[in-house]
Amino acid sequence: MHGIWTWIVSRAADFGPPKTIEVIDVIQILLIAYFVYHLIRWLQNTKAYTLLKGILLIVAFVIVANIFEMQTILWLFENLGGVAITAVVIIFQPELRRVVEQLGEKNPLSALPFPSNQEEAERFSDETIGELVRASFEMGEVKTGALIVIEKTITLEDYEKTGIPIDGILTSQLLINIFEHNTPLHDGAVIVRGNRVTAATCYLPLSDNMALNKNLGTRHRAGVGISEMTDSLTIIVSEETGNVSYAQGGELHTAVTPGVLREQLHQLQKLSIKSDEKKSWYHVRRLRKEGEKKNETKTSE
Repeated sequence: MHGIWTWIVSRAADFGPPKTIEVIDVIQILLIAYFVYHLIRWLQNTKAYTLLKGILLIVAFVIVANIFEMQTILWLFENLGGVAITAVVIIFQPELRRVVEQLGEKNPLSALPFPSNQEEAERFSDETIGELVRASFEMGEVKTGALIVIEKTITLEDYEKTGIPIDGILTSQLLINIFEHNTPLHDGAVIVRGNRVTAATCYLPLSDNMALNKNLGTRHRAGVGISEMTDSLTIIVSEETGNVSYAQGGELHTAVTPGVLREQLHQLQKLSIKSDEKKSWYHVRRLRKEGEKKNETKTSE
């Protein structure tokens, strides 16, 4: 413990406060904070967040090895450092390309806390849950195949681009019309974000899980595949049996009842509401002003 404390004190001494703070220092801090913020947001919205935990564990192990002067382990990490960086670039190649494209499209001023006229994203409501359950089992009764992917925290924008934009309020009638036989949009998956259907006829990755039942078709394997790649919940309606199933976390739950499906959607709703509880100060202020204006108008009338 004495060695650990000595190491911490010696490293802390190297990061003492500067004698003077200039304008360029403030600019550098703001730029670093901006890029770190967007890096964290990017990591949260991709599967890279899970891999990041493993990398942080390795970094912690290297720090411990450095403290206790484990020379052999440090030598191995020093020689494998270049290979590790190359491996990270290869593993994260799709995500890195995507984040660079997003940086090119992003307006830096949009991250500043200025008032905005854009409406806040809708929450996953009880009405939406009812419409999803109703549509799924009505399609099951007539054996209409369906594949509905409900976004959770990892964005599904890449899969949306493979389909046709819809951006409509989710209703059972809309879902049933989309998946009706011999219609232009019935083939592929529907993606749901919040209370809206964002896209239809989307292509999903197929699961390579050999433990899945061999009798399952492409629709079920696609539902499991997207649940392996993201944290979404996918509702699958079988065209052969009419059974309603759902896939989450790479696991397929077949022939569920309306109560079970509703319970899973309620759990998803709780996570959606929890992530959306905190509103920005400018949005709250704008809503308050709008309410005051409405009251003034009613009073004048």
